[in-house]
Amino acid sequence: MIEALIEQGVDTVFGYPGGAVLFIYDELYRQRNRIRHILASHEQHAAHAADGYARASGKPGVCIATSGPGATNLVTGIAAAMMDSSPLVAITGNVSTSLLGKDSFQEVDTTGVTMPIVKHNWIVKDVDELAEVVREAFLVAKSGRPGPVLIDIPKDVTAQEGEWLDISSIIPNIHKKQDVLGARSLRLEAKSKRRLWSVDDIKLAATLIDRAKRPAIYAGGGGVISNASEEIVRFAEHINAPVALSLMGIGAFPQEHPLCTGLLGMHGTVASNKVVQTADLLIAVGARFSDRVTSDVGTFAEKANVLHFDIDPAEINKNVPTSGRVVGDIKETLALTRAELPLSVKNGWGNDIETWKKEKPASHQEYRNREILHPRFVVEETEAYLEKTERGNVVAVTDVGQHQMWTAQFFKASAPRSFITSGGLGAMGFGLGAAVGVKIARPDKQVVLFTGDGSFRMNCGEMGTLSAYGLPILIVVFNNRVLGMVRQWQTLFYEGRYSETTLDRPPDFVKLASAYSVAGFRAETEAEFLLALEKAGEELRGGKSALIEAVIDRNEKVLPMVPGGKPIHEQLL
Repeated sequence: MIEALIEQGVDTVFGYPGGAVLFIYDELYRQRNRIRHILASHEQHAAHAADGYARASGKPGVCIATSGPGATNLVTGIAAAMMDSSPLVAITGNVSTSLLGKDSFQEVDTTGVTMPIVKHNWIVKDVDELAEVVREAFLVAKSGRPGPVLIDIPKDVTAQEGEWLDISSIIPNIHKKQDVLGARSLRLEAKSKRRLWSVDDIKLAATLIDRAKRPAIYAGGGGVISNASEEIVRFAEHINAPVALSLMGIGAFPQEHPLCTGLLGMHGTVASNKVVQTADLLIAVGARFSDRVTSDVGTFAEKANVLHFDIDPAEINKNVPTSGRVVGDIKETLALTRAELPLSVKNGWGNDIETWKKEKPASHQEYRNREILHPRFVVEETEAYLEKTERGNVVAVTDVGQHQMWTAQFFKASAPRSFITSGGLGAMGFGLGAAVGVKIARPDKQVVLFTGDGSFRMNCGEMGTLSAYGLPILIVVFNNRVLGMVRQWQTLFYEGRYSETTLDRPPDFVKLASAYSVAGFRAETEAEFLLALEKAGEELRGGKSALIEAVIDRNEKVLPMVPGGKPIHEQLL
């Protein structure tokens, strides 16, 4: 198994040992000079770390857990990767084959439990099939629309010995059993490269764009995953169309580009939401029309034809009916469509977009020199401080909640893979594990985790991982002493009945950080925050992590906001 991982280019795995994977960990020990293992504090965070590694690098991340509770602890992390199309290879141990199905100690039907949240999973009962299953797993994880896979290995299989044949010895000859299995991978690879679009699809797309008077682009996470950011920019500039971003699409198009209107949907900008509602053609690029984008799907983009570019045919017409669709690699199909268009494409947006960009909540404009910190100040000043050395060198990771939306709104995310968050699953506790994986994958980047006091309680133990491996990561905890996003809904829609959302209780995050050998600082004013940034920067330059607790008003809200079920242009400002 270890040879097969190395063959796939794996340099790091994240995990937590246990009885059913002891043979695997014994081999990891023997091969420690060839492959690195990062010991997490919890299996869920090992999965999030592998996921963060994948999102930052574009390569599959790998995590390992033992049977039973070790495997079930991976489930949230696997589901988060599935919802956001992140290539993840999870490896779990299980009880010996003779004990399967007998309610043995720490036995769980891991393949059954994870079947709904993976692209595919395997249980390996013959050591001679193990290497080929690893090869297939990586192929499935990264081909087409990426996603997680799982390999479950009974303990007795990990104890068996088999002949290792590397892939170069398999391809020329198909005689032995292992060679036949190698051929299976080749057939899978050929299948994954099938062309799903037709020339007619491209021509129809070009015709729809050429006829449109007010075309708009809705860019999603597929634009990042497919490394199509530059092509999306060229495409948008060619047709002079505004570009609205989903949460996962942040980074697919530069936020500071004149055509970018920012986030779309429930907490989207006024400009993005109005653009979509007034467009006559909406060009969706690697996006899945999530309910957090569409709200009332019946009124979403109701004046527009929809043209959908996506690699996954299952997404076409799933949530929103389309007038045209091109199924395939986004980078390739956008370029082909652009080549079919006239050299100059005019539209009728006029000055509307610039006018709409000026419509912002008061809290986005009147936020300076207040008695208490405002989230915009915290996010923008943190990014500015970390970018002093090199522009575009910062990766922001978030947990889930109000702080996630503030980061999406105010962090500039000028490059792909510079904004890492749990979008589809919305997993509180995602952030710190993911930040570990991001830093391992991209040691050249400055990594900052923006988290909330609610989320940070769920993963703070991973500060031990930061200290143990000398990972310089900045943690900014927005502390409003409440579960902010849930409280915001309680304020607006539940008449202020704050049921179980107040967190005025331990721990003291600065003292907790110290216990994990992480320098901690507390800030309640702008001046205190800027000073804390300077002190945290000294720790980072010394190769250590640092934490800043930013105390904010518990009544601060994420605005704009579209109430559930309302059309997206009916925003609370």
